[in-house]
Amino acid sequence: MPKISRRSAELGTENAFVVLAEVNDLVRQGRDIISFCIGQPDFSTPANIQEAAIGAIRSGKHGYTPSAGLPELREAAALYMGRMRGIEIPPEDVVIGAGAKPFIAYSILSVTDYGVGDEVIYPNPGFPIYESQILANGAVPVPLALRETRDFGFDPAELEASITPRTKLLILNSPQNPTGGILARKDLEGIAAILRRHPEVWVYADEVYSRLVYQGAFASVASLPGMYERTIICDGASKTWAMTGWRIGFAANPALAPQFVRWVTNTESCASHISQWAALEAIQGPQDEVDKMRSSFLDRRDLIVRLLNQVPGVACKTPGGAFYAWPNVTEACRMIGAADSEEFRRRLLDEAGVAVLADIHFGARAAGEGQHIRFSYAASKPAIEAGVARLADFIRKNERGAA
Repeated sequence: MPKISRRSAELGTENAFVVLAEVNDLVRQGRDIISFCIGQPDFSTPANIQEAAIGAIRSGKHGYTPSAGLPELREAAALYMGRMRGIEIPPEDVVIGAGAKPFIAYSILSVTDYGVGDEVIYPNPGFPIYESQILANGAVPVPLALRETRDFGFDPAELEASITPRTKLLILNSPQNPTGGILARKDLEGIAAILRRHPEVWVYADEVYSRLVYQGAFASVASLPGMYERTIICDGASKTWAMTGWRIGFAANPALAPQFVRWVTNTESCASHISQWAALEAIQGPQDEVDKMRSSFLDRRDLIVRLLNQVPGVACKTPGGAFYAWPNVTEACRMIGAADSEEFRRRLLDEAGVAVLADIHFGARAAGEGQHIRFSYAASKPAIEAGVARLADFIRKNERGAA
């Protein structure tokens, strides 16, 4: 049989989907599982957006669109992203993609060359597709440790030390997956000051959780003086409007937009015609449901953090945004004799029927950072209460020396 490529064989993945498949298999076997593994809103897409899609279907909007996206959507996305960041974004700087995720690859492909040692700095722990796409596209991954002592920010000195003449791209994610950490404006000003000393470095600003900030106001590095021209702003419909399956993302940059259009043409041709009209309604229509979803996530955040901090051996900082909690389970691992967070995660699923992700699903564990697991609190309050109660019972029952 012909061989597959090493590039494909070694391609990383998003372990949330791997664990979700595992959970679904257990559910089919009749197991009672409470899942916190997948990062998507548990709300329905607002009705007005659904109706816009139905209207698009019925009016015959079934064909290709320009690879850059519908002009109406590019204009609306430019106004929306600019208003959120306090800057002016021309529509021609915006490209529509089949979700925000493809722009990770398109950005790396557009600013690095394969196999010549170009480096990309990315957050660790971080969205696993960053590292897998850096490697798959022949660049060198340079992890930048997020520190619990810094509320899951990074040390600016560590950033500056990571920049070399080979550095081509810095990936920033705020609010962040998996920790829920945020980069406040003062943090971004410090980062921008460093980057001004390194004008050859692009910035990929992954801001798909921009509407889910609970502490302070959302801030973007693109809004700082001199940073828009070198920043790839990435946002999308998935998290804000509960549209994960509709697959619509927006990216903006004046120099790279034409490159992104060519990558879209070479890969997906264009984003779904129907989904683009739905996204236009999402941006331009009523935002009441968005506000309700954010309020619900905030309530759930406060609930899960309070409950987790009552569990023996667990300590959880309050995340500033997104819908993830990142509790430290170092002591809980010791209490039950688990070698690390991954063993803890597997046993929690097998023995207690609670599905979470381990820190190693988001990159190699940074030295001195302990053991963590990720809860997605895009789940109902009863599910949160029941799941954390199972976690507490699991630790108590398995504590060494317990009867």
